[in-house]
This record gives sequence, structure tokens and C-alpha cells, in this order.
Amino acid sequence: MKIYAVGGAVRDELLGLPVKDRDWVVVGATPQDMLAQGYLAVGRDFPVFLHPQTHEEYALARTERKTGPGYTGFAFHAAPGVTLEQDLIRRDLTINAIARDEAGAIIDPHDGRADLAARILRHVSPAFAEDPVRILRVARFAARFADFTIAAETMALMRGMVAAGEVDALVPERVWQELARGLMEARPSRMFEVLRECGALARLLPELDALWGVPQRADYHPEIDTGVHVMMVIDMAARLGAALPARFAALTHDLGKGLTPAEILPRHYGHEAKSVVLLEAICERLRVPVECREVARLAARFHGDMHRVAELRPETRLTVLERCDALRRPERFELILLACEADYRGRLGWEERDYAPAAAWRAGLGAVRGVDAGAIARATAVRAGRADPQAIARDVSAARVEVLRELKARAASR
Repeated sequence: MKIYAVGGAVRDELLGLPVKDRDWVVVGATPQDMLAQGYLAVGRDFPVFLHPQTHEEYALARTERKTGPGYTGFAFHAAPGVTLEQDLIRRDLTINAIARDEAGAIIDPHDGRADLAARILRHVSPAFAEDPVRILRVARFAARFADFTIAAETMALMRGMVAAGEVDALVPERVWQELARGLMEARPSRMFEVLRECGALARLLPELDALWGVPQRADYHPEIDTGVHVMMVIDMAARLGAALPARFAALTHDLGKGLTPAEILPRHYGHEAKSVVLLEAICERLRVPVECREVARLAARFHGDMHRVAELRPETRLTVLERCDALRRPERFELILLACEADYRGRLGWEERDYAPAAAWRAGLGAVRGVDAGAIARATAVRAGRADPQAIARDVSAARVEVLRELKARAASR
């Protein structure tokens, strides 16, 4: 039995990057051998085991054979006779098909180290075309390793896979998993640019793909193209260190601009409400988690109001805070503000501007939360001689509007 470190851990070590997870391949062993040594079996489709102390994953060397469409249509064969080279050739990219033995020697049958040095993402073999998830993985690696390029032959293979309908067989959960991971990379825009280049974006996210070529007003958007703007926004969200819900909101906030009638371009009246409708369709289709869905929905609906806080009446400010449930969930409101800041600063030449509306919204929320609703309820009940919920709600709302009015007056007098 021989054990080899494989995949991302070896790749990242060679790149001088910190290693987060280590994966191992075991050659010359059976499942019974692994269990006898205390490993815990966890693989459902093929033999994978957890180390009894480190809990790292150890997989038996295996081969695979395509049996149906999509990424689940495979038959796997794991046996003591399967070699390391047979296992490595089934992997996606040459930079992920490098192994290191227990003595530290590197096994690199597909010249992955040369591609690391040349900063190239290249497929290992024609078997790449059998698994559509690999399109998403290549796009995600492009977002992680921003200075790498995709080999021309690999891009051609990806385009052929899209044309053959392989992408259409992907299950929603796996698409979301890879998109979410890509959004959390250092330069998420590259993931979507790669998906667009190979044609997969039009199949997976046609609502987003439709934004390229849609013009916006140059005085607000010097970059003009809506698709370019959205890519700048998600990169800005990454620069701001935003959590996934805010990054997803940054990605989807302007979807409605793809539906703007040509005769009113470059203006986009009512695009916020249209964005919400398209966003809901994406969330249903990809089964997006609730928190990401909620933050994205509110950012899409209210990002225009967020930017125009200084122009809003106190009543409108309160309505936005209440619609965002900011009083009960201020932490979620912060995610919405962060997505809006990314939208504001994700424009050509605006990257270093201060997003003043965020401070104004935080001040307004603080003032509203400072209103003693309990004391108002008691006073209203005493005055009316009974507890009247409608009267109490009206008086609390009036008090909140008043503090926002005073806040706006002080800001105007500065």
C-alpha cells in the first residue's frame, strides 16, 4: 500500500501558498485494508475514508467511465491494481494532477509544474469533456488564480461541451455550490467572464448574460456597459471583504436592466422591481440559500433609494428601514449596505470614492432604534383609555419619522 498527497495541496505548496485541505490517494489497498487500519468509510459513490487522527480524506486510486449525461453519469472502479497514473489522468487540470509520495518526491506525468510556471489552466485529457462540473471548476480557478490564462484547447473543449448540452444536465445544488465558491475568490469577475466566453453563462444565468451590451448613462456609469459594471461591482465586493450574501446581491442587483426597452436607453426606469422578479427566478432555479436570497432581494429593490438617502423624505427613509427589517436585523442591513457600497464604487473612476450614504443610513437606523416604543405605547394607551394597536403603531411611526426629520435637518445645516 502506497499513499500520495494529490491535488490542491500539492499545487498550492508548489505555488508557495498556504495549504487549507489535504487530499490523499491510496494505491494497492482494498476497503477492508483501510477499515482494518482504523479509517472511517464516508464515500457514497466510491471508496473514500477519513484518517482516524487527522480526519483528512483518503481515496482509493480509481478509474471512471462515462455512463450517462451530466456529472453524476459515471461508473467508478477502485481496486488494488489501479495505478497512481491511472488515477491522475482522470483529474481536471494538469496543475491538479500532481502527486507527492511519502518521501517527498513529485510525480507529475502531465507537466503540471510547467503549467504552474507558465500560469496556464489546461485540461489533462479528453476525458475532461465528460464532466460538465469541470467547466465551473475551471472558471472558479480563473477567479482564484487571476494571473492564469486558460489554454486555447481547453476553452475550445469547454465550448464544445456547452454546445453538446452537457451544462444543461448539471443539478442546481452543484451549480450553486461552484458559483458561491467562485464569488468568494479574490477576483470573482473572472469566473463569469470565463463562463460567458465558453457560452455556459447564457445557459446557467441567462438573466446575467443579457446585461452585456446594455448601455447606462455615462454621467453615473462611465464604464457604460451594464455587464462590465456588474463585474466591477462583484470585484469591489471582494475588495471590501464582503460575505457571500452581499457578493451574491452585488452580482444580481441590476438584472432588470436587461429588460429595459431599447427606446428609453440608456435610462432604466423601474429596473429595481424587474431585478427582483428575475432574481426570484434564479433563486428558485438554483435553490439559493435563504440568507443570500433575502439580502439580494432587498439590495435589488432598494439600492437606488440607498444611494439617494439625502433626497428621501423622512417617511420614505423609515419605510426603507422597515421594509429591510433593519430594526430587528441590523446585521443583515449591514450586508445590504455593503452590497450597495460595492455598487456605488464599482464604476470606472469611482473606485476610491467614499460611500457617504452608508453613514447616513446607520445614523438613521440608530436614531429610529433609539425611539422608546414601549413608552409611547403606554402613553397612547393612557390617553385613549385602552390599548389601541393601530393608534400605538401610528404614534410610534410618527416619533420615528420625527427623529429622522431632525437628523436630516441637522445634516442639511452642516
